Amino acid sequence: MMKRKDIYLTLLINGLVPWGLYLILSKHMSSVAALSIATLAPLADNLYFLIKRKKLDVFGLLMLFTFLLTLLLVMLGGSEKLLLIKESFITAVVGFIFLLSLLFKKPLMYHLALRFIGTTGFADNWKYDYFRFVMRLMTFVWGLVLVLEATVRITLVFALSTATYLAVSNIVLYGFIGGAILWTVFYRRISAQKLKVIISNKVC
Repeated sequence: MMKRKDIYLTLLINGLVPWGLYLILSKHMSSVAALSIATLAPLADNLYFLIKRKKLDVFGLLMLFTFLLTLLLVMLGGSEKLLLIKESFITAVVGFIFLLSLLFKKPLMYHLALRFIGTTGFADNWKYDYFRFVMRLMTFVWGLVLVLEATVRITLVFALSTATYLAVSNIVLYGFIGGAILWTVFYRRISAQKLKVIISNKVC
């Protein structure tokens, strides 16, 4: 199982450090230059993980992708409305990545769970139909939530004034993401117990 300090370090390097760098640097240089420098943090972490583990880090790649996509959108520029939907566009793309991963043998949620909470023998659970169902369902739910959240916020951009949108945008974001997190915690607890029963019955 991944140590807690390693989880915090991963989140710090791939999430907080890049955004912190961007916020600081954007005050002294262009947004494109600030984002380009900020993207080096998750890029370096991905290269380190690849060299050390001899495999790609799915979470790191996902974070790197979002920063590169943000950089691309900033470079394209656009009107005030387009600037407001950039964040939601990125959320929608990530949501579609979750959904598209269902077409592969192992969905994205499996790789993320393996990266952060995978205990000894976690990967071996893939042989159980129920475990595969849980991973695919969680991947589908998160993909759907992210796409729906982005759709709602993009719709609000064109339906509301900028000031009103900015006032309700985070409420929508936290509502969707918070609901998904609560469902994940609740469902994971139930599914883990059921999987234990299934494994016990198989052993017996």
